[in-house]
Amino acid sequence: MPELPEVEVTRLSFADRIAGARVESARLGQPLRWPLGCDPAQLAGRTVRRVRRRGKYLLLDLDEGLLLLHLGMSGSLHFAASQPPPGVHDHFDLVTSRGVLRLNDPRRFGAVVYAGSEASPVAVKLLGRLGVEPLSEAFDLKGFHAGLRRRHAAIKQVLLAGDVVVGVGNIYASEALFLAGIRPTLRASRLSAPRAARLQAAIRDVLARAVEKGGSTLRDFSNAQGESGYFQLEAMVYDRAGQPCKVCGTGIKLLRQGQRSTYFCPHCQKS
Repeated sequence: MPELPEVEVTRLSFADRIAGARVESARLGQPLRWPLGCDPAQLAGRTVRRVRRRGKYLLLDLDEGLLLLHLGMSGSLHFAASQPPPGVHDHFDLVTSRGVLRLNDPRRFGAVVYAGSEASPVAVKLLGRLGVEPLSEAFDLKGFHAGLRRRHAAIKQVLLAGDVVVGVGNIYASEALFLAGIRPTLRASRLSAPRAARLQAAIRDVLARAVEKGGSTLRDFSNAQGESGYFQLEAMVYDRAGQPCKVCGTGIKLLRQGQRSTYFCPHCQKS
């Protein structure tokens, strides 16, 4: 599924082009994960002020209210001056004076939700429990370590939960833990401050490099201009089970944690 880097890459690929656009109409296809929350016709006439990201959500700020977009498991956004007639998997079109923003989602786990403001109950429900943004100055070591100390689950699971730090999805959690030399099964509460500092730095490094490389395209991810990502070509452990570690040569191991695949090097990540 698209993770934080892919969502940020998507945002960067169309945010400047849609900013200032006037909404001319909106179209809904088959039902998505959650209802839009308003009549699509009510969006006409509003202006897109900017596009932000919170975790894996994109926030389209309008001059009145905002749209919260989530790509789900298989969704992607495309923004172009014009779009062909919608296909069976095209479930939302926002037609603006600067182009058409289209959500394509074969599995329909994505969502487009209207909220009057970020203080609206629907927005608070979706965003209120998200942890700190890992690429922001708010991601400080003291708060990060304190959050980990309160959690007794495996560190990989705590990272995926998103309430301590948001957006470190499955690919990037495996990569960050490898870079920090931490075994993914270690209880989060057992991390010392120095090890938490290494993990904090690793999370920032991995996510920043992933954004720079356009995200990871494992199946069909592309940004709003149809461009694929290349971070997967640099992966040290993810999806490399049985292959030699690029650092020590030990075979990369695969285990399941909460029904998710975890990749690690048993030598470089001893504890």
